[in-house]
Amino acid sequence: MNFHDVEFVLSVHSDKQLPLEELPEIAFAGRSNVGKSSLMNKLIGRKDMVKVSSRPGKTQGLNYFLVDGIMHLVDLPGYGFARVSKDMQNAWQGLITRYLENRKSLKCVVVILDIRHAPKAQDTQLMTWLSQKNIPYLPVYTKIDKISGNERTKNAKLLDAGHGLTPKTRILFSAKTGQGRDELISALKTFL
Repeated sequence: MNFHDVEFVLSVHSDKQLPLEELPEIAFAGRSNVGKSSLMNKLIGRKDMVKVSSRPGKTQGLNYFLVDGIMHLVDLPGYGFARVSKDMQNAWQGLITRYLENRKSLKCVVVILDIRHAPKAQDTQLMTWLSQKNIPYLPVYTKIDKISGNERTKNAKLLDAGHGLTPKTRILFSAKTGQGRDELISALKTFL
């Protein structure tokens, strides 16, 4: 994974639009505004390939990106608070659930959590559900540059305890500084 050649492929809004399962896929999931798009941009070394917005609910489909012609990164709509109708949120939920349960080319779900916030029930539910469905996932704590080192350590321990994780099973990441990027790439390679 060199991320030399990354291109947006399509935005999927229904099961019929999903591409053929010819390439491995890594999906990115997280609550609205946890830094999912910023993490993906830093990962692929681009500033604005994945659209970043301060408005929750900006990602409204499964956005596919082709990487080096060998794999897809899939940006999922955020969950939790979003300024969209309940009907739209329910439609996303159904599409995302079917995608996660049935996609044979899905190799890992990167679950993104903001290190500044206490453990959230929705994140726990997602990781528990992924475990029960035998879907590999990788927790990543983002926005580590926004708090001090002591706070970072304390908050990471709280998230670890709240979600039943250990430092070996998750990654600390900063989209601003790039800290954690190499570890994330290395971990993703193991899933591929």
